[in-house]
Amino acid sequence: MAHHHVTSADIAIEGDHLDSSKVAKVKTLALAIAVLGSLLSIYALFFASEKIQGCYAYSWVFAFYFFLTLSIGGVFWTLLHNVSNSGWGTSVRRTFENLGSTFPWMFLFAIPLFFPHVQQYLYEWMNTQRAAQGDIKEHLHHVDHLLYNKYWFLNLPFWYLRMGFYFFFLGFVIIGLRKLSTDQDKDPNPGTKRLFRARFHSTYSLIIFALTITFTGFDFLKGLDFKWFSTMWGVYLFAGTALNSMAVIIIVCTWLKSMGHLKHVTSGEHFHIMGKLLFAFTTFWAYITFSQFFLIWYAHITEETSYFLIRNTGNWNVAQIALVFGHFVVPFVILLQAWLKKNPKLLSIVAVYTLCMHALDHYLISIPERGVSLGNIKPEVFGDIQVSISGAFWGDILAFVTIGAAFIFFLIRAIGQHSVYANRDPRILESANLSN
Repeated sequence: MAHHHVTSADIAIEGDHLDSSKVAKVKTLALAIAVLGSLLSIYALFFASEKIQGCYAYSWVFAFYFFLTLSIGGVFWTLLHNVSNSGWGTSVRRTFENLGSTFPWMFLFAIPLFFPHVQQYLYEWMNTQRAAQGDIKEHLHHVDHLLYNKYWFLNLPFWYLRMGFYFFFLGFVIIGLRKLSTDQDKDPNPGTKRLFRARFHSTYSLIIFALTITFTGFDFLKGLDFKWFSTMWGVYLFAGTALNSMAVIIIVCTWLKSMGHLKHVTSGEHFHIMGKLLFAFTTFWAYITFSQFFLIWYAHITEETSYFLIRNTGNWNVAQIALVFGHFVVPFVILLQAWLKKNPKLLSIVAVYTLCMHALDHYLISIPERGVSLGNIKPEVFGDIQVSISGAFWGDILAFVTIGAAFIFFLIRAIGQHSVYANRDPRILESANLSN
C-alpha cells in the first residue's frame, strides 16, 4: 500500500519523463553491440563457410524467437489491460505498451529468415518444394506423402503471406494503441473516450495476437521438423510468453523506481499483483508443459515422440530435467511468499532468474534440432546425424547478445519517448491508491 493517500496534487501535470542523459551511455552501448553483432551475423549467415552458416542459422532462430516472445508479451498485457478495463494496471500500463512497441522492430531480425540461402539449413520442407519439378503437389505426392498432406499450410507463398500478417497487423495494433495512450498525456480534457476506443480495438486484436503467437511458433520453430506436431504447441508458447514478458515488466518498473520514477503511482501493492501474475503463469506453464509431454508419451505416435527422443539423447536430458526443477519448482516455492512479491528488488531477482529459465526453455526448443536436421539436410557437409555440433555454442552467444542488445536499445528508446505512466488517465488515482 502507498505510504499516504495519493491525490491529484501528487500527479505530475506534465508527466514523469525519463532523463535521457542518465541512459545515454546504456543506449549507445546497446546500439553499438547490436550493430557490430549484426555485421558479424550477416557474415556468419551469408559469407562464412557452409558449416558456420548452417550452425549459425539455428543460433539466429533461437535468439530471435526468444526476444520475439518478450516483445509480443508486451502486446498481450496491453490488450488484456484494455479489455479487462483494469484499474490497478493504469500505473504500469505504459510499461506494457513500451515493451509491446518493440514488436514491430523485431521484423528487422526476422529478415534473414526470409532468404532461401538461410532457409535451406532450417526448413527441410522448403528445400523439398524448391527442388520439385513441374507440379509441386504432384511431386510431393510421390516423394513425401506427409508433406503432401500438409501442403495446404506448408507452402512457400502462404508462408510469406503469414509473415506479412504477423508483423503488419499486430505491429499496427500496438502502434495504434500506444498512440491512443500517449496522446491522452497532452489532452487538457482527456476524459474516457480514448479508453473506450482502446478497449474496443483490443477485443478483436486479441484474436490477432492469438494467431500470431501460435503460428509464428509453427512457422519458425515447429517447421524445423515438419513431421512433428503437437496440439498444445501454441498454448505452450503463450504460457512462456506471458510469464516472461511479465518478468521484463517487473524488472523495468523496478529500474524506473530506482531512478526516482513512478514515485507516487506504484507501490508494493502493484508489485504484489505482478508477482501473483508471475506465480500464476509459472504454474500455468508447468501445467501445459507436462500436459504436452504426457499426451505425447501416452499416445506414443512416432511423429510426435521424435521431439522428446531427440531431447533425451546425449546430455540434453540433463537440461530437460533442470528445466523441470528450475523453471517450475524453484520459482513456485519462492513466489508463494507474499512478502517477497511486495519487494520490488527481490521480485526482480526472481524475474531475472525466470528469464534465464525461459532462455533455457527456448534453447531446448531450437538447438537440439540443429545436429539432427543439418545431418539430414546436408549430410555431405555436416556428416552423420548428431545430437550436438562442437563449437556451435559460440554462435548461440553471439546471436543472443546481438538481438538482446537491440531489444534493450529499442525498449529504452520507447521508455524515453513519453511519460513513464499515463498521468492523465482518469483511473490513475484509483491505481495509485491500490490495495489488494
